Amino acid sequence: MISVSDNYFVLFGLPVRFEIDNTELQKRFLKLQSQVHPDRFTHAPPTEQRVALQWATHVNEAFHILKNPVTRAAYWCELQGQAVHTKKNTAMPPQFLMRQMQWYETLEELSENPQKNQQALKNLYQEIQWVEKNLLAQLSVCIDTNHNTVTALELTKELMFIEQFQKNVKSAIAKIHI
Repeated sequence: MISVSDNYFVLFGLPVRFEIDNTELQKRFLKLQSQVHPDRFTHAPPTEQRVALQWATHVNEAFHILKNPVTRAAYWCELQGQAVHTKKNTAMPPQFLMRQMQWYETLEELSENPQKNQQALKNLYQEIQWVEKNLLAQLSVCIDTNHNTVTALELTKELMFIEQFQKNVKSAIAKIHI
């Protein structure tokens, strides 16, 4: 029997690693969700209904954490005793900080006239996707092969920035069509 105290990987019966089979995760999510969904407990006593709701919430949260590679990496780090704490711990390698500043300056310049800079914005977005792909590959090796929590933590923080910056670039691209 599974327990609420089980980590999310254990909850889904998956190995504690970065690379997971998303199809298998989805299948296991649907199976768990069918077992704990509150609709199955509509005629149960109120206590059982509350427990079912708590379980459904726990399963949903676990699924969303494991489904996204960045949140999965952050969760793996947390399981290793190294919480990401991006609000408190903003230290990053100097070369990545320089790259961030360059990207933001570029985005700011391109956003001043998005119609004229449409292709440049798309190129920036592709560059960010390429960097993200490479960081994810590094993270996979770092976690699954080397079990290096310190580097995994750094890479995860970089990916969190990349994820947010991608949203900013997408937003600038979306303004082109308004």
